[in-house]
Amino acid sequence: MERVCVIGAGTIGSLLAAHLAGVCEVWVLTRRPEHAAALEREGLRVTGKSELLARLHATSDPAELPPFDLGVFAVKANELEHAAARLAGRAAEATLMTIQNGLGAEEVVARHGGWPLISAVTFMSGNRHSDVHVEYELDTATWLGPWAGTATPYARVQAVAQLIVSSGLRAEPMEDLLPAQWSKLIFNCAINGVAALTGLPHVALFAQEGPAPALGPLVRGLIDEGKTIAAGAGIELYEDPWEMNVLAVARGETDHSDYAHLPSMLEDVLAQRPTEIDFIAGALVRQAELHGVAAPLTQAVHRLVKAKEVSFGSRRPHPQAAAAGVSA
Repeated sequence: MERVCVIGAGTIGSLLAAHLAGVCEVWVLTRRPEHAAALEREGLRVTGKSELLARLHATSDPAELPPFDLGVFAVKANELEHAAARLAGRAAEATLMTIQNGLGAEEVVARHGGWPLISAVTFMSGNRHSDVHVEYELDTATWLGPWAGTATPYARVQAVAQLIVSSGLRAEPMEDLLPAQWSKLIFNCAINGVAALTGLPHVALFAQEGPAPALGPLVRGLIDEGKTIAAGAGIELYEDPWEMNVLAVARGETDHSDYAHLPSMLEDVLAQRPTEIDFIAGALVRQAELHGVAAPLTQAVHRLVKAKEVSFGSRRPHPQAAAAGVSA
């Protein structure tokens, strides 16, 4: 693949674009013209797990994009409808990849074109310091697989995974992504939901058992409920979401003595902007209803985060929002 377009330049989009620029031509489609201009002028700097300055092309106008081989939607799930609509009628020969949290991203993109689709989930994380600087924090893999709705050839998935690996990032192709996708969905519902409601980053309390303020019993309850929903949907999970939680906390405490990773939903709450809760807890609630599974904890998280969004009121930024970073 000679040319890649990354749609969205928040933390994940920036990490992908900067690394891929070392092995192919990369274009970034931004929302803001000044963001595109800064990327064209200054390049994209990555610090942390990688140290590099990437030179790439950027535009905020889809009409300026040349034909490309692979497009990666690196926007939040609740921004995907708009992002996919911007590409409607374009890039007819491209393969497009979704990399959103939750369920349903592929269906959103498919409404706007007949591209072959690859589904992906990622555990990479970082901090976006500016339009042209992102810090690479957690260098875990991106899982990707063919979306059955477009019968994407598995060989194409393998080629994309190989491209990502050649750029210095980690990727794992899978013939069936659903077990992995559900593992992350259940993990995200618990971790992002609890973080958004408590204001706490993903720290040891999320895995600690015992009396309050330990959050382990609540997180485990949400995860167990998610596992029951998965079983009702006939999904055998790829990894245990509880173990994912424990390992993530342990990794953070080992790598950083002041570890305080902000889950993406907490970033949204601090910035007083809409969250992805409808694609995460909301998706699990819908699956629970579809398969006749009781999900009171998941439903409570969904309702409480939706109510928190209502509380934003005037939408004035929270004083801590700058520390969380703002996606583009």
